[in-house]
Amino acid sequence: MNEKVYVFGHKNPDTDSICSSMAEAILSQKNGCNNVEAKRLGNVNKETQYVLDYLGIEAPELLEKVEEGQQVLLVDHNEFSQSVQGIENAEILGVTDHHRISDFKTETPLYYTAKPYGCTATILFEKFKALGQPIEKKEAMLMLSAIVSDTLLLKSPTTTEQDKKALEELAKVADIDVNTYGIDMLKAGTNLDDFSEEELVNLDAKKSEKDGQKFVIAQVNTVSIEDVLKRKEQIEKAMWKEIENNDLQLFVFAITDILNSNTQIIALGNKTDVVEKGFGKTLENDMAFLEGVVSRKKQILPNIDKNM
Repeated sequence: MNEKVYVFGHKNPDTDSICSSMAEAILSQKNGCNNVEAKRLGNVNKETQYVLDYLGIEAPELLEKVEEGQQVLLVDHNEFSQSVQGIENAEILGVTDHHRISDFKTETPLYYTAKPYGCTATILFEKFKALGQPIEKKEAMLMLSAIVSDTLLLKSPTTTEQDKKALEELAKVADIDVNTYGIDMLKAGTNLDDFSEEELVNLDAKKSEKDGQKFVIAQVNTVSIEDVLKRKEQIEKAMWKEIENNDLQLFVFAITDILNSNTQIIALGNKTDVVEKGFGKTLENDMAFLEGVVSRKKQILPNIDKNM
């Protein structure tokens, strides 16, 4: 079969989405599927660009929509609201993901791998092993970078023993000091000065829907929450614009301090009460400080989703 199969992560891609797409494509090619091609569903953020620059490689090409019947592989997501335009009519051959399963159905059988790990790349690491495919430096760097990103260098509560094992082995293959590299990589992603407020609230924004109610949780990493909050007025204007343009009931903007493992959230919309219920806090000036909270997937989303 000569027709291309596209592999991609979610919209507003983070390092796991980009790097896991590329690693999945490499694994597929090693396994004899030379028609698999990595794509991206949005701009590359600074953290991911640091990884690509380190390796001296280009980002996957941007994919804005897929035609009916296009064969695809999904990584790091399964919800159609987070996927490419036209995904409902694509032929989904497989999914590799570490998130909840929601808003997902297919017309044909598929390969589906979902594990509650801290990172999709950890699942891919295990797939390389299971298939007996060698892991070379390029894919080792891609996968370890994704793990560092998603687990905040193993500090996130989403971190599992599998993530730790994978990171240790991949660092040996890549022959790097993963702590030094990881800190430099994470810090590269915290420079937000070049982004407009509109870009800021969409850098890593994930849309969800429950019982017809749509909401977005966006997250940025920083080493200074205070510096980001200097732009609060303009950030809120950008959030209201997203709410109005996309008929959202709630928009949560999470500002995560990667050094101290805390998060300040800004919550806007007509369902901000679910944030107060979820975290047992009263919003003051549309904000709440969440001590020890760093994970959107494990600590923020579940507390909001159950109250929507």
